[in-house]
Amino acid sequence: MKQSSVYLAIDLGATSGRVMAGILKADSQSLTLEVVNRFPTSTTRINGSLHWDILGIFNSIKEGLKEASRLYGDRIESVGVDSWGVDYASIDSNGAMLGNPFHYRDSRTDGMQTEVQKRVSREAIYAETGIQFLFFNTIYQLYSEISGNVGAIRSARRILFIPDLISYWLSGSIHQERTIASTSQLLNPKTGAWSEVLLESLDLLPGLFMPVVEPGTVVGGIKPEIQKETKLGEVSLVAVAGHDTASAFVALPGNRSDYAIMSSGTWSLIGLELKEPRLGKEALGDGFSNEIGYNGTVRFLKNICGMWLIEECRRRWAAIGRLYEYDEIVAMAEASPRMQSLIDPDSPEFAAPEDMPASIAAFCQRTGQAEPESDAAFVRCIFDSLALKYRYVFRRLGAYSPEPLRGLYMLSGGARNRLLNQLTADVLGVPVVTGPAEATAIGNIAVQIIAAGALESLSEARTLVEKSFESEVFKPSDGDRFDDAVARFEKFLGS
Repeated sequence: MKQSSVYLAIDLGATSGRVMAGILKADSQSLTLEVVNRFPTSTTRINGSLHWDILGIFNSIKEGLKEASRLYGDRIESVGVDSWGVDYASIDSNGAMLGNPFHYRDSRTDGMQTEVQKRVSREAIYAETGIQFLFFNTIYQLYSEISGNVGAIRSARRILFIPDLISYWLSGSIHQERTIASTSQLLNPKTGAWSEVLLESLDLLPGLFMPVVEPGTVVGGIKPEIQKETKLGEVSLVAVAGHDTASAFVALPGNRSDYAIMSSGTWSLIGLELKEPRLGKEALGDGFSNEIGYNGTVRFLKNICGMWLIEECRRRWAAIGRLYEYDEIVAMAEASPRMQSLIDPDSPEFAAPEDMPASIAAFCQRTGQAEPESDAAFVRCIFDSLALKYRYVFRRLGAYSPEPLRGLYMLSGGARNRLLNQLTADVLGVPVVTGPAEATAIGNIAVQIIAAGALESLSEARTLVEKSFESEVFKPSDGDRFDDAVARFEKFLGS
C-alpha cells in the first residue's frame, strides 16, 4: 500500500506559474505542498499586439512534470490545470493553435464595450451573464476579432481558455470547463449554458463553443508522447476549477458562511460564496460578478486592481536602477506615514500605464492631493488605497449576504503581506483570517483528491486544508479611526 499519493497542480498566474505537488497521506488526514518548479508567464509583442508566450510557458510546465516524475514516480495520481481568466487560444479543424493567445491587456479591446452595447444593452448582458463589466472580458476580445478581422478567429473551429488549452496539449481532450468559461461574460449562470442571445446578437460563431464540463471531471489521461517526454506514467488529467480564483475559493481555511472571501494577488477578488446568482439592477449597479465556483456554487465577487499596482511600480523603478524585493516594499510602507495620498485602484489610467508612479502622481494632482514624494510614499499610498477599496466593497457585499458579515478570509499570495492584512482588519473593523498563500494550487489539488474518491465533499476538503496549513488571525486595532480617510477616498471614487 502506498504511504502517500501525489497530485500535481499546474497553477498559472498573470506574472508567474508553478508546478506544485500535493502529498496526501494514506489516511487522507494530512496534506503537504511542495514546489516542483516556478517560472515566469512571459509575454511578447508581435506587430504591436501583446501576446502570451504560451509555448514557452508549456515548455516550463513539461520541465516541471519531468521533475515531478523524478521526485514522486508512481505515487502520482493525477494532474490538473488552473490559470487566470478570460484569455483563450483559437484552434483550427486539425487541432492546431492559430497563433499565440492575446494578452487581456492588449489594446485591441479599446472601445469594444461601447460597440458591443450598441447591439446589446448593459442590462441585457448582465441579465444573461451576471458578470462585471471589464474591458478585457472574453466577449470584447472575441468581438474585436469578429468585427475588425483581427486575429484568427474566423478560421477557428474552437476556442480554448488557457487551462483548457494546456489540458488539451497534455491529454488530447478538447473541452471547456465551467468555472473558466464563466469569466467570459458569455455563459448564463442560471442555465449553465452559453448565452444564445449574446452569441446571435454579436455574430459570434456558435461552433466555437461546446457544452461545458464540470470541475472535478476526469477528462482523460496524459497522452503517450507527453508520458515519453516527461517520464510520467499513465496518470489522469482532471478538469479542476480552471479559473484560479475558483480554485482558491476551494481552499478556504474553514467553512464559516458569515465571512467574505478575498483572493489577493495581481488582482484582488473579494466576494461571497452563494447558492444562486444575483442578477438584479442593484448587483449590476454595484459592479459585482456572478462567477461559477466548484460544486455549483456562485462566486459573487468584485475584481479590484491589486498587486498589479505594486508590480508595475517595481518594474518602473527597476528600469532606472532602483531594485526592491517584496519584503523591502512592505518595510518601506511600514515606515511611511499612513493615509496621506490616496487613489482609486480601479481608475482607468492604472490599467496599462507606461509609468505607474507617474500615473499615480497625476491622479493625486488631478484630485487636489499632494503627490507622493518618495518610493516609500508611493507604496504606502497603494496599500492604504487598497484597504479602503476593500472596505468599500465589503460594505456593499453585506447587502447580498444571507447573514451579517463578521470577518474576511484572505487567500493567495497577498496573504503574506502582514501590513496589508492588519490594515485591512483595522479599516474593515472585522477579523481577517489568512489562508494558505498557495491557495490556488491547494484548491486545484483538493478537487483532484475529491475526483479520486479520497475525499467526499468540498466541506471535507476545507477541513483538510484547515488542519494541514497554518492560518493567522488579524484582529482590528482598538481605537483606530479612519473616518477622514474614508470620506476623502470615497469622494473621488470613479474620478
